Amino acid sequence: MENQPILRVINVHKSYRMGRNNSLDVLKGIDMEVREGEIIAVVGPSGVGKSTLLHIIGILDRPSKGHVEIDRQNVFSYDDAKLAQIRNQTAGFVFQAHHLLPEFSALENVMMPSLIGGKSKSELQKRATALLEEVGLEQRIDHRPKEMSGGEQQRVAVARALINSPRLLLADEPSGNLDMKTAQALHALLWHLSREHKQTLIIVTHNHDLAKRADRIIELYDGRIKRSLRNSK
Repeated sequence: MENQPILRVINVHKSYRMGRNNSLDVLKGIDMEVREGEIIAVVGPSGVGKSTLLHIIGILDRPSKGHVEIDRQNVFSYDDAKLAQIRNQTAGFVFQAHHLLPEFSALENVMMPSLIGGKSKSELQKRATALLEEVGLEQRIDHRPKEMSGGEQQRVAVARALINSPRLLLADEPSGNLDMKTAQALHALLWHLSREHKQTLIIVTHNHDLAKRADRIIELYDGRIKRSLRNSK
């Protein structure tokens, strides 16, 4: 049976105030559905709203109009405290900048989202260790970010994004700061983990070769979806 939509974005608009009387309209009525386990590439020129859309899907920002349903739940009907809880359990993020905490080891960085969610350190160590081994960093578990390469730091960020077994894995130009070889390795890892863990992956990218590997490409232009194309396999 065809997978059911895990995500629905319904008439989502996002505007930002620009001074007293002006506003900047970034998203202008986005409608999209994403099915469980699907890999989606979001593409388009700079400034068309790709990252803004990802932030709204990941509950980092509220839409100005419209709503987002995750597992048929209108997430923005809740207050900020409940939203933070849903975000922690539902979405895992990998950004262009890894945003690792420099004073903590790779293991501690990976555990951080679950510690924030209230889980005990002792129960998390085994899972965090297993994730670091899965991304090929079993020799870097006790290393701090400054002791690792850029690619290694980004793999720690991927493991951290997976620690809570999120329904959505969201990546915003995750290889933008990496050289070509390291970027290709990271892309392969993200695809493997998405398939292995049966997780929905939405990736914002300017890399059209990467986008062609996705199940579907969503192209944004001027704050709207210009087209949605399913890639042939």
